[in-house]
Amino acid sequence: MPTRFSVFPPVIKNLLIINALVYFAQIVAQMTGTGWMIQVLAAGALYPPGSGEALMQMAQLGGQVPTIFGRAAPEALVMPGFQPWQVLTYAFLHGGLGHLFFNMFALWMFGAQIEAAWGSRRFGIFYFSCVLGAALTQMMVMWGDPTPTLGASGGVFGILLAFGMMFPERRIMLLIPPIPIKAKWFVMGLGALELYSAATGTQAGVANFAHLGGAVFGFLLIQYWRGKLPAQPERTMRW
Repeated sequence: MPTRFSVFPPVIKNLLIINALVYFAQIVAQMTGTGWMIQVLAAGALYPPGSGEALMQMAQLGGQVPTIFGRAAPEALVMPGFQPWQVLTYAFLHGGLGHLFFNMFALWMFGAQIEAAWGSRRFGIFYFSCVLGAALTQMMVMWGDPTPTLGASGGVFGILLAFGMMFPERRIMLLIPPIPIKAKWFVMGLGALELYSAATGTQAGVANFAHLGGAVFGFLLIQYWRGKLPAQPERTMRW
């Protein structure tokens, strides 16, 4: 149910704290070379099914293999391949401070109003459904690829889509260039850019399909809650 607006509502506040703590652990593990921390964190990234075999082949050839810490020699790594928990844990790992900052900034900026409108329970379900949808999309498209996926972007893209659907006429200020734009045009433009990048591969190292998957799953869940799909919820959501 809707809650009183808060600058840092419960789910978003907890997500910000957990993501920051996990990133701090990544830095500590990388700086100290602590083996067990490296293994635990590496096992949290999303490796598509079939990637374990590719990683082992790369290791046997004596080359460097991709990890959340960049590319490193096989003897320094744990190479888990796909594990079921990764479809959620990957969203708490980030590839750098900029990656973390922009994801968390967007989560807070667009998510706070949504959590206030929907309530924390529904918002949490929505966010993690988008994270899961992004993971499933990435796994289907990148099946067998040994490159790990990490970051909250899939969940954030679902939040962006929800914001554009809830507040289509709301004007937001872009960072670059610093101009105002309606939320609906911002979301559509961002979606078109992601689709183009995914189709052409122009953004190397960016999980464009995961971003799109998070947005698509978010859209489908909203339509389900609104009673727009053949399957009907017990109570429809309206705004």
